[in-house]
Amino acid sequence: MQQLTTLARDSRALTALAVPLALTQLAQVALTTTDTIMMGVLGTEALAAGGLALVIFNQLRTMGVGLVTSVGNQVAAAAARAERGAEETGAKETGAATEPATASEPATGADHEVRGLVRAAMAVATLAGLAGAVLMVLIGQAATWLGQDATVAHRAQGMLAALAPGLVPCLWFQAVRQFTVGMRRPQALLQITLASVAVNAALNWAFIHGTWGLPRLGLTGIGVATSSVYLLSFLALYTSARRDPHLAPLLSLDFWRADPATVRRLLGLGTPIAATYGSEAGFFSVTALLAGSFGPAALAAHTAVNQLVYIVFQVAVGLSHAASINVSRELALGEHAAARRIKNTALACGAVVTALVGIVYLTVPDLVLRPYFDPDSPADQQGLTIATSLLVMVAVLQLFDCAQNIGVGLLRGLDDTKSGFRITLIGYWAVGLPSAWLLAYPLGGDIRGLWFGLLIGLATTAALLLRRYSRSLAAKAAAAPEAVSAGA
Repeated sequence: MQQLTTLARDSRALTALAVPLALTQLAQVALTTTDTIMMGVLGTEALAAGGLALVIFNQLRTMGVGLVTSVGNQVAAAAARAERGAEETGAKETGAATEPATASEPATGADHEVRGLVRAAMAVATLAGLAGAVLMVLIGQAATWLGQDATVAHRAQGMLAALAPGLVPCLWFQAVRQFTVGMRRPQALLQITLASVAVNAALNWAFIHGTWGLPRLGLTGIGVATSSVYLLSFLALYTSARRDPHLAPLLSLDFWRADPATVRRLLGLGTPIAATYGSEAGFFSVTALLAGSFGPAALAAHTAVNQLVYIVFQVAVGLSHAASINVSRELALGEHAAARRIKNTALACGAVVTALVGIVYLTVPDLVLRPYFDPDSPADQQGLTIATSLLVMVAVLQLFDCAQNIGVGLLRGLDDTKSGFRITLIGYWAVGLPSAWLLAYPLGGDIRGLWFGLLIGLATTAALLLRRYSRSLAAKAAAAPEAVSAGA
């Protein structure tokens, strides 16, 4: 009974941070979905060109986000150390335990550290944004050399040129986002992201058709609208943080004054995260190419089911970030037992969500797949049949997908980003991809073998990540016998 009470308490603390983060992730999916819908309105060629541009942009954006993801953990640890220091100082002065400060109220001695982290995060975001923007344009210019249709490549180049300036404010937003999450005050994120979806749709329409006195830009207008929304979102988040009395004193954007050593530390932590994100994106991109070898119906089924997995994955991202931040905080407080419980709590929450979604998959598959296939259309019947058969496997696969994402976040909470990268390379590329190929071609002969290989890869990755976390945490606890976890 005591264990259930502890699990319920820990779950409430975790979901308080995870829910707004997961909803923010889902809102960002809605943002890219809006862009895709608007491209489809312009025709097949525009959809192909715009889709190509978004693939390039999203790959570079995702890796750029990885470079600043560790900032939240560093801020959370700094704030927690300040809390612990304030509590210990107060106890010494009064001879009794004092009321602990909140994590959002670091002591004056920690102000400089947090401000330095924010400056360094903005510097990393600026450098990554500028480098990514240049690379984006260069890749667009080389699109025809990569086998793309000349007309499609030309239209994609125009959109990439419009998207490139938006990468810098996009990563600025992510840097400030990690700061607010690290301080456990992410409340404004969801409202801003939801508002950005509506603003993006309006600006897309206006720039595409030239309404409200704006120039008529067609497909390029979608890129202009997206860049504008990223800038507006950053300004909105910055303004919200400046109005928060707990955050405003620590929000320093003068990145040109960033300490080089702190910048190098963030890059050292962030580079493996960026590589992990890029590796995962590449893994699923290769499997999409393999799925296409089974014909249009199989590729359509793969695309539809993969999108369902991607949507549920956003919940896992929220749990992963929340667990990661809480681990950083508990370790800074010396609470190793609490850090150990966070793993079980996050996995339990993930299991509940994926089990509920899996039940929906199995009981009403036609309803789940209706947005992608028309059950009354003979042309859609083969794709619908394949997708329905895949849902059984996906109901299990998404649990391991959630667990491996949580595992990466837990290791990030230990400042161990290199192990996460190495393990994902093993799980995705050394186990998952060969298994997918073997089960799809020599042994299986259909797309179900491909997805079973994906399941094996994700399960292997999850098991290795979680084992690494448990062992690393045990080593840290053994090296710090004075930690308060002994009595937790």
